[in-house]
Amino acid sequence: MTQDEVLGLFRQSGALLEGHFRLSSGLHSGGYLQCALVLQHPAHAAALGAALGARTRDRGATAVLSPALGGVVIGHEVGRALNVRAVFAERQEGVLTLRRGFTLGSDDRVLVVEDVLTTGGSTRETIAVARAAGATVVGAAAIIDRGSEPARLDVPLASLAHHPLPTFDPAACPLCAKGLPIVKPGSRT
Repeated sequence: MTQDEVLGLFRQSGALLEGHFRLSSGLHSGGYLQCALVLQHPAHAAALGAALGARTRDRGATAVLSPALGGVVIGHEVGRALNVRAVFAERQEGVLTLRRGFTLGSDDRVLVVEDVLTTGGSTRETIAVARAAGATVVGAAAIIDRGSEPARLDVPLASLAHHPLPTFDPAACPLCAKGLPIVKPGSRT
């Protein structure tokens, strides 16, 4: 799947939004990629998962770990493509953790899968969850890396598209200066 095909799915699904957004990182942006609008279509989710699976198959993952909520669907699809189990971490009292009986251990080779990567903060936090459980993290993957520079992680990163969208510190946001109302569309409020 090419970058143009991936971005075409986002455009077709109305998932490439313009406005004034507060991202999970706290940064502001004039663009937002609403993956849920793409992943609500099983055929799109399966195609994106298969494409990420193909790009990461050589890592030898035995499990996929995704952060809830945004990474759950694509993580499941990548797990299906790799024929490995797919688990997710979720917040408990503000801390990302394994719950619901999910476990990882020293025999696990984990691929961390996200929907969209901006600063890499959620991905790094998910990597830390896997490592704290004793697993080896073999890489990370995302549908889209929207950062202005490739995400800085200490594991190899695979993405289907790199689509930089400028981000702004809230104190220096030109959209705030214009008085545009801000929207928080992501899974963390």
